[in-house]
Amino acid sequence: MFPEYDVIVVGAGHAGCEAAAAAANLGSKVILVTMNMQNMAQMSCNPAMGGIAKGQIIREIDALGGFSGIVTDETMIQFRMLNRSKGPAMWSPRAQNDRMQFSLKWRSILEKIPNLDFYQDAVTGLLKKGNRICGIKTSLGNEIYSKSVVLTNGTFLNGIIHIGERQLKGGRLAEKSSIGITEQLIEWGFETNRLKTGTPPRIDGRSLDYTKMEVQKGDTEITGFSFRNTIKPQKQLSCHITFTNPEVHKILESGFHESPMFQGRIQGRGPRYCPSIEDKINRFSERERHQLFIEPEGWNTIEVYVNGFSSSLSEQVQYKALTKVPGFENCKMFRPGYAIEYDYFPPTQLSLSLETQLVSNLFFAGQINGTTGYEEAAGQGLMAGVNAHLAVRNEAPLILKRNEAYIGVLIDDLINKGTDEPYRMFTSRAEYRTLLRQDNADLRLTEKSNQIGLASQERINNVLKKKGEIAKILSIVEDIKLNAGDANNYLAGINESPVTHKIKIAQLLLRPGITLQGLINNFYVVKNKLCVFSSEALQQAEISVKYEVYIEKEKDMVKKMSTLEDQVIPINFNYDRIASLSNESRQKFNKIKPQTLGQASRISGVNPSDVQILMVYMGR
Repeated sequence: MFPEYDVIVVGAGHAGCEAAAAAANLGSKVILVTMNMQNMAQMSCNPAMGGIAKGQIIREIDALGGFSGIVTDETMIQFRMLNRSKGPAMWSPRAQNDRMQFSLKWRSILEKIPNLDFYQDAVTGLLKKGNRICGIKTSLGNEIYSKSVVLTNGTFLNGIIHIGERQLKGGRLAEKSSIGITEQLIEWGFETNRLKTGTPPRIDGRSLDYTKMEVQKGDTEITGFSFRNTIKPQKQLSCHITFTNPEVHKILESGFHESPMFQGRIQGRGPRYCPSIEDKINRFSERERHQLFIEPEGWNTIEVYVNGFSSSLSEQVQYKALTKVPGFENCKMFRPGYAIEYDYFPPTQLSLSLETQLVSNLFFAGQINGTTGYEEAAGQGLMAGVNAHLAVRNEAPLILKRNEAYIGVLIDDLINKGTDEPYRMFTSRAEYRTLLRQDNADLRLTEKSNQIGLASQERINNVLKKKGEIAKILSIVEDIKLNAGDANNYLAGINESPVTHKIKIAQLLLRPGITLQGLINNFYVVKNKLCVFSSEALQQAEISVKYEVYIEKEKDMVKKMSTLEDQVIPINFNYDRIASLSNESRQKFNKIKPQTLGQASRISGVNPSDVQILMVYMGR
């Protein structure tokens, strides 16, 4: 019934969809197996993409040739660029999306890929020959053979849903959990543990009084996520902000005696940076209110998402507390919030390609690795799909370094540090964040992706054109000089200190209050020279001038670290022969098997002195 495939992708969430698309577009024969084809790329929690550091990941996925950015742009109902008041390294795009259109758009894209097949069934086991994966088993008794397998199981592995004192088996509400894979991987020698995440209630938007809430509109300018010319919405829907209060907290506290979290029924750790509402009022009891974001679910639905009110308390307590929130006095609940506990596999068991160390050609991506968020999952999925394809062809994996991408930071953190709580990306995790901006993801990554055949020639042509424009703009801003009188007339109008002589516009741009667009708008000579260039190229050039010192400083840091990154450790290196290594470092090296000295230096618990010892030993 089934041919042998190059790649089997298990699970059609954000990680699975990106993995299947990447492998198939590279030329592999791929089958995507999911329990429900109606829920492909389902937004299980909030109907939004991007945000702080997460927006950078989506732009990187797009620059590499993935589809999350395109789908986000073409199904968005609101767009905002976060952190505009800060430097460009912190700017992070975020979009509210139409939940149903998002899933339908993803399915439409996947169905247009010629060598990608689909099959709806639950995967109950894996097949291997010796130490190599060779396929899967399904609940209908089918065996599907392949040269590699990518597991993207999300929250479905032995998933248990908690609502007050009730427990339901499932990976999402009304969807059954996945049984069998965890047990088999344990038999093969894998370590596993439990994590927990949650989601808030969904409410009938017609029952809310928005006049009691603060309106949150989208940006006037929609830059979007994709570097392609995607279709953006002509209008946007507003979100709203309201707050809890002491009365809400008192009602929630009345349900603590039946809380699965406080009564010990939930063993897995939850996300530190997205706690449940009961966790927030317990940990921050001194606060009288917590912010709630009221987010519409789409253009053609009345359902709204109550961001900030995730809960595993009983349905009755959740509802009673919500009615005391301003604007929710007469609310109608579609479904309660719940917590979900699921299996994950500590990612220190993987290599940097996301291939497991114990079984060759078996790859993990997404929440199975302990991450949280659509964006982190999608980034891992793309990389796992690429590397599964390359592994089948015995080619070297694509590994992004920490100075090349947030995706590189994400995977490097997971492999070297592991995680015992759901991992979430932040700009603070990236030591080279001035280099890893959302605006230059295409300049960083598209050529690298094009070299392996994923990013199209059209994309690489656009990048080369953009690079050429930036170089010309930088030359022009160094060449144009303004007379002191003309410059001072402009500077006086924006409360900037005057100059005493002719000045290059590149020098003016070093002032925080001066922008390239402002100079274009006020000086004909500048406008005449620069009006032919794209807004993206102009922005890149301005950032290059304004932040040159910081950019060069980070590039110097990269060069210093490259000496360690370039020193490759043989795959079968015997650390037990180095008697002077500490026991902890030796154990960590044997477990994680770092590929370079740079990777070895970032492993949690490894002392700098042990890295030096390793460096000296390798030098011999």
